Amino acid sequence: MLVQKLFRVGIAVRRRFRQSEATFILLAVAVGTIGGGFAVVLGAAAHALQRWLYHLPGTMRLSAAPHLDTITLLALPIGGALLGLLHLLLDRWRRRTPIDVVEANALHGGAVPFRDTLSVTGQTFLSNGFGASVGLEAAYAQIGGGLASVIGRWLSLRRGDLRILVGAGTGAAIGAAFGAPLTGAFYAFEIVIGAYTPAAIAPVAAAAIAGVATARSLGAVPYLITVDSTGISRNMDYLAFIGIGLACAIVGILLMRAVSLVETAVRWTRLPPAARPFVGGLLLMPIAHLSPQALSAGHGALHLALAGDAPLRILCVIFALKLLASSISLGFGFRGGLFFASLFLGVMLGRIYGDVTELLLPGQHLWAQDAALVGMAALAVSVVGGPMTMSFLVLEATRDFQLTGIVLTASLVASALVRELFGYSFSTWRLHLRGEVIKSARDIGWVRQLTAGRMMRKAPVALPATISIAEFRRRIPLGSTSRVILLDEGGHYAGMVPTAQAYVDGVDKEAAIATLARRPDETMTPDRNIAEVMQAFDRLGLDDLAVVDGDGALLGLLTETHVRRRYADELEKAQRAMFGED
Repeated sequence: MLVQKLFRVGIAVRRRFRQSEATFILLAVAVGTIGGGFAVVLGAAAHALQRWLYHLPGTMRLSAAPHLDTITLLALPIGGALLGLLHLLLDRWRRRTPIDVVEANALHGGAVPFRDTLSVTGQTFLSNGFGASVGLEAAYAQIGGGLASVIGRWLSLRRGDLRILVGAGTGAAIGAAFGAPLTGAFYAFEIVIGAYTPAAIAPVAAAAIAGVATARSLGAVPYLITVDSTGISRNMDYLAFIGIGLACAIVGILLMRAVSLVETAVRWTRLPPAARPFVGGLLLMPIAHLSPQALSAGHGALHLALAGDAPLRILCVIFALKLLASSISLGFGFRGGLFFASLFLGVMLGRIYGDVTELLLPGQHLWAQDAALVGMAALAVSVVGGPMTMSFLVLEATRDFQLTGIVLTASLVASALVRELFGYSFSTWRLHLRGEVIKSARDIGWVRQLTAGRMMRKAPVALPATISIAEFRRRIPLGSTSRVILLDEGGHYAGMVPTAQAYVDGVDKEAAIATLARRPDETMTPDRNIAEVMQAFDRLGLDDLAVVDGDGALLGLLTETHVRRRYADELEKAQRAMFGED
């Protein structure tokens, strides 16, 4: 009796979350609180592990350490070995690459398996905690979005609502890490959901605020740093800062290409996947010995770069070493993202750009801190995407609206150039290398789910291909059906004949009806999605296609009119869901 009551209560709760916008916002707040709390715990645990491994004093960050002993640097290959062992263990119970939140929202309607969340989070924590040149942002996004997905699927949320909830959880975790609710919210909109929609604004914003409030209540020290802008006063400065956006776009593309080239080279060596992080850790040791600033995400180094006044030569060396360390870390199998690494590299590139401008154009002085902030946002946009996300990050750091306008302009320039020359962000580029075609988190999963097998109708009359045209006329009167399927002796599809064609004057009535049939290879398999089906109709110039299995057995029939109507209906449904009109 009690079980039945609990079951009925559960159904009522699920129905309430599906039907009430206010209740859904409360759910997003709860998800944001959970995501923010987990982000704080994860960040504190990774920092504590680094302090213990590298003997860091007080609250010092690893990348801010002035020098690291060779003995302590052995933590890098040791961490790589542990990551390799974890890889072997995970391979025992998984047969595919884990799904991250961007892929989940683009292809799977927001469904993230919980084991994939544990896998990505655990590997990222180990990679960052042992000092590899990767950030924890991938873990924050996965833990926030992954837990939101679990909760949303338990409540049987609709596809559109689940995608929004995943974005809300991710945005809350990112916002909590940076102490920046606007940054977290727009990260969800631009990176995870793929659009700004009326249905998503309130729940995502509420979740981001809840995540940041949770982090502050737990006493977490945010990544976001508060700096004072020196101001931009001359028109030439605007052009100069836009130049930073162009430079950041080129560097961002080079960085993403470098990671994929290192991965390709490592695969070419045929080094076992479980051994790659260990080798990568060994290669990171001399880099870290030269410059500890190349390790981890780069929080401490970013603080020093903004506050310090290092000479141009030192800036170039640290910049090159960080690029190399990030490429080696990701290329050799350490798990993580380039979010904060791109922020740090952008600061360095902005400082370098300002110094070079001063050398080439002595009268055109750029304020180093402003150039660094513009470079920080523009390079992050080039690698991660999200021009509004990075612009709000600068706004929440400086409270300077004038500088934020310049940052937004440079970011849009960088984003446009990357789209034109490259076409991907780092996350979608990695998916592209695996054979996926997505370029953002915009929902295209429904296209893949709408297959020929789901759209096909029962096949019309089928006759043996060996009968004569006269026999065909006897069995199929003119006007009874528009087409007839032909089957060979084995019952396999052998072509299709328009009924009217058998009644054309002058045909040989004794000839086999197969002589009037279309080519039997003009078919469609049931696994083809609706986009591929429409492309086939356009390519072949046909009005209908038979659906057959791998052996050629007839399954059903598709007509172009029906397929295009279904596509229009599904597209309209997706639009209504986007605007909360379901």
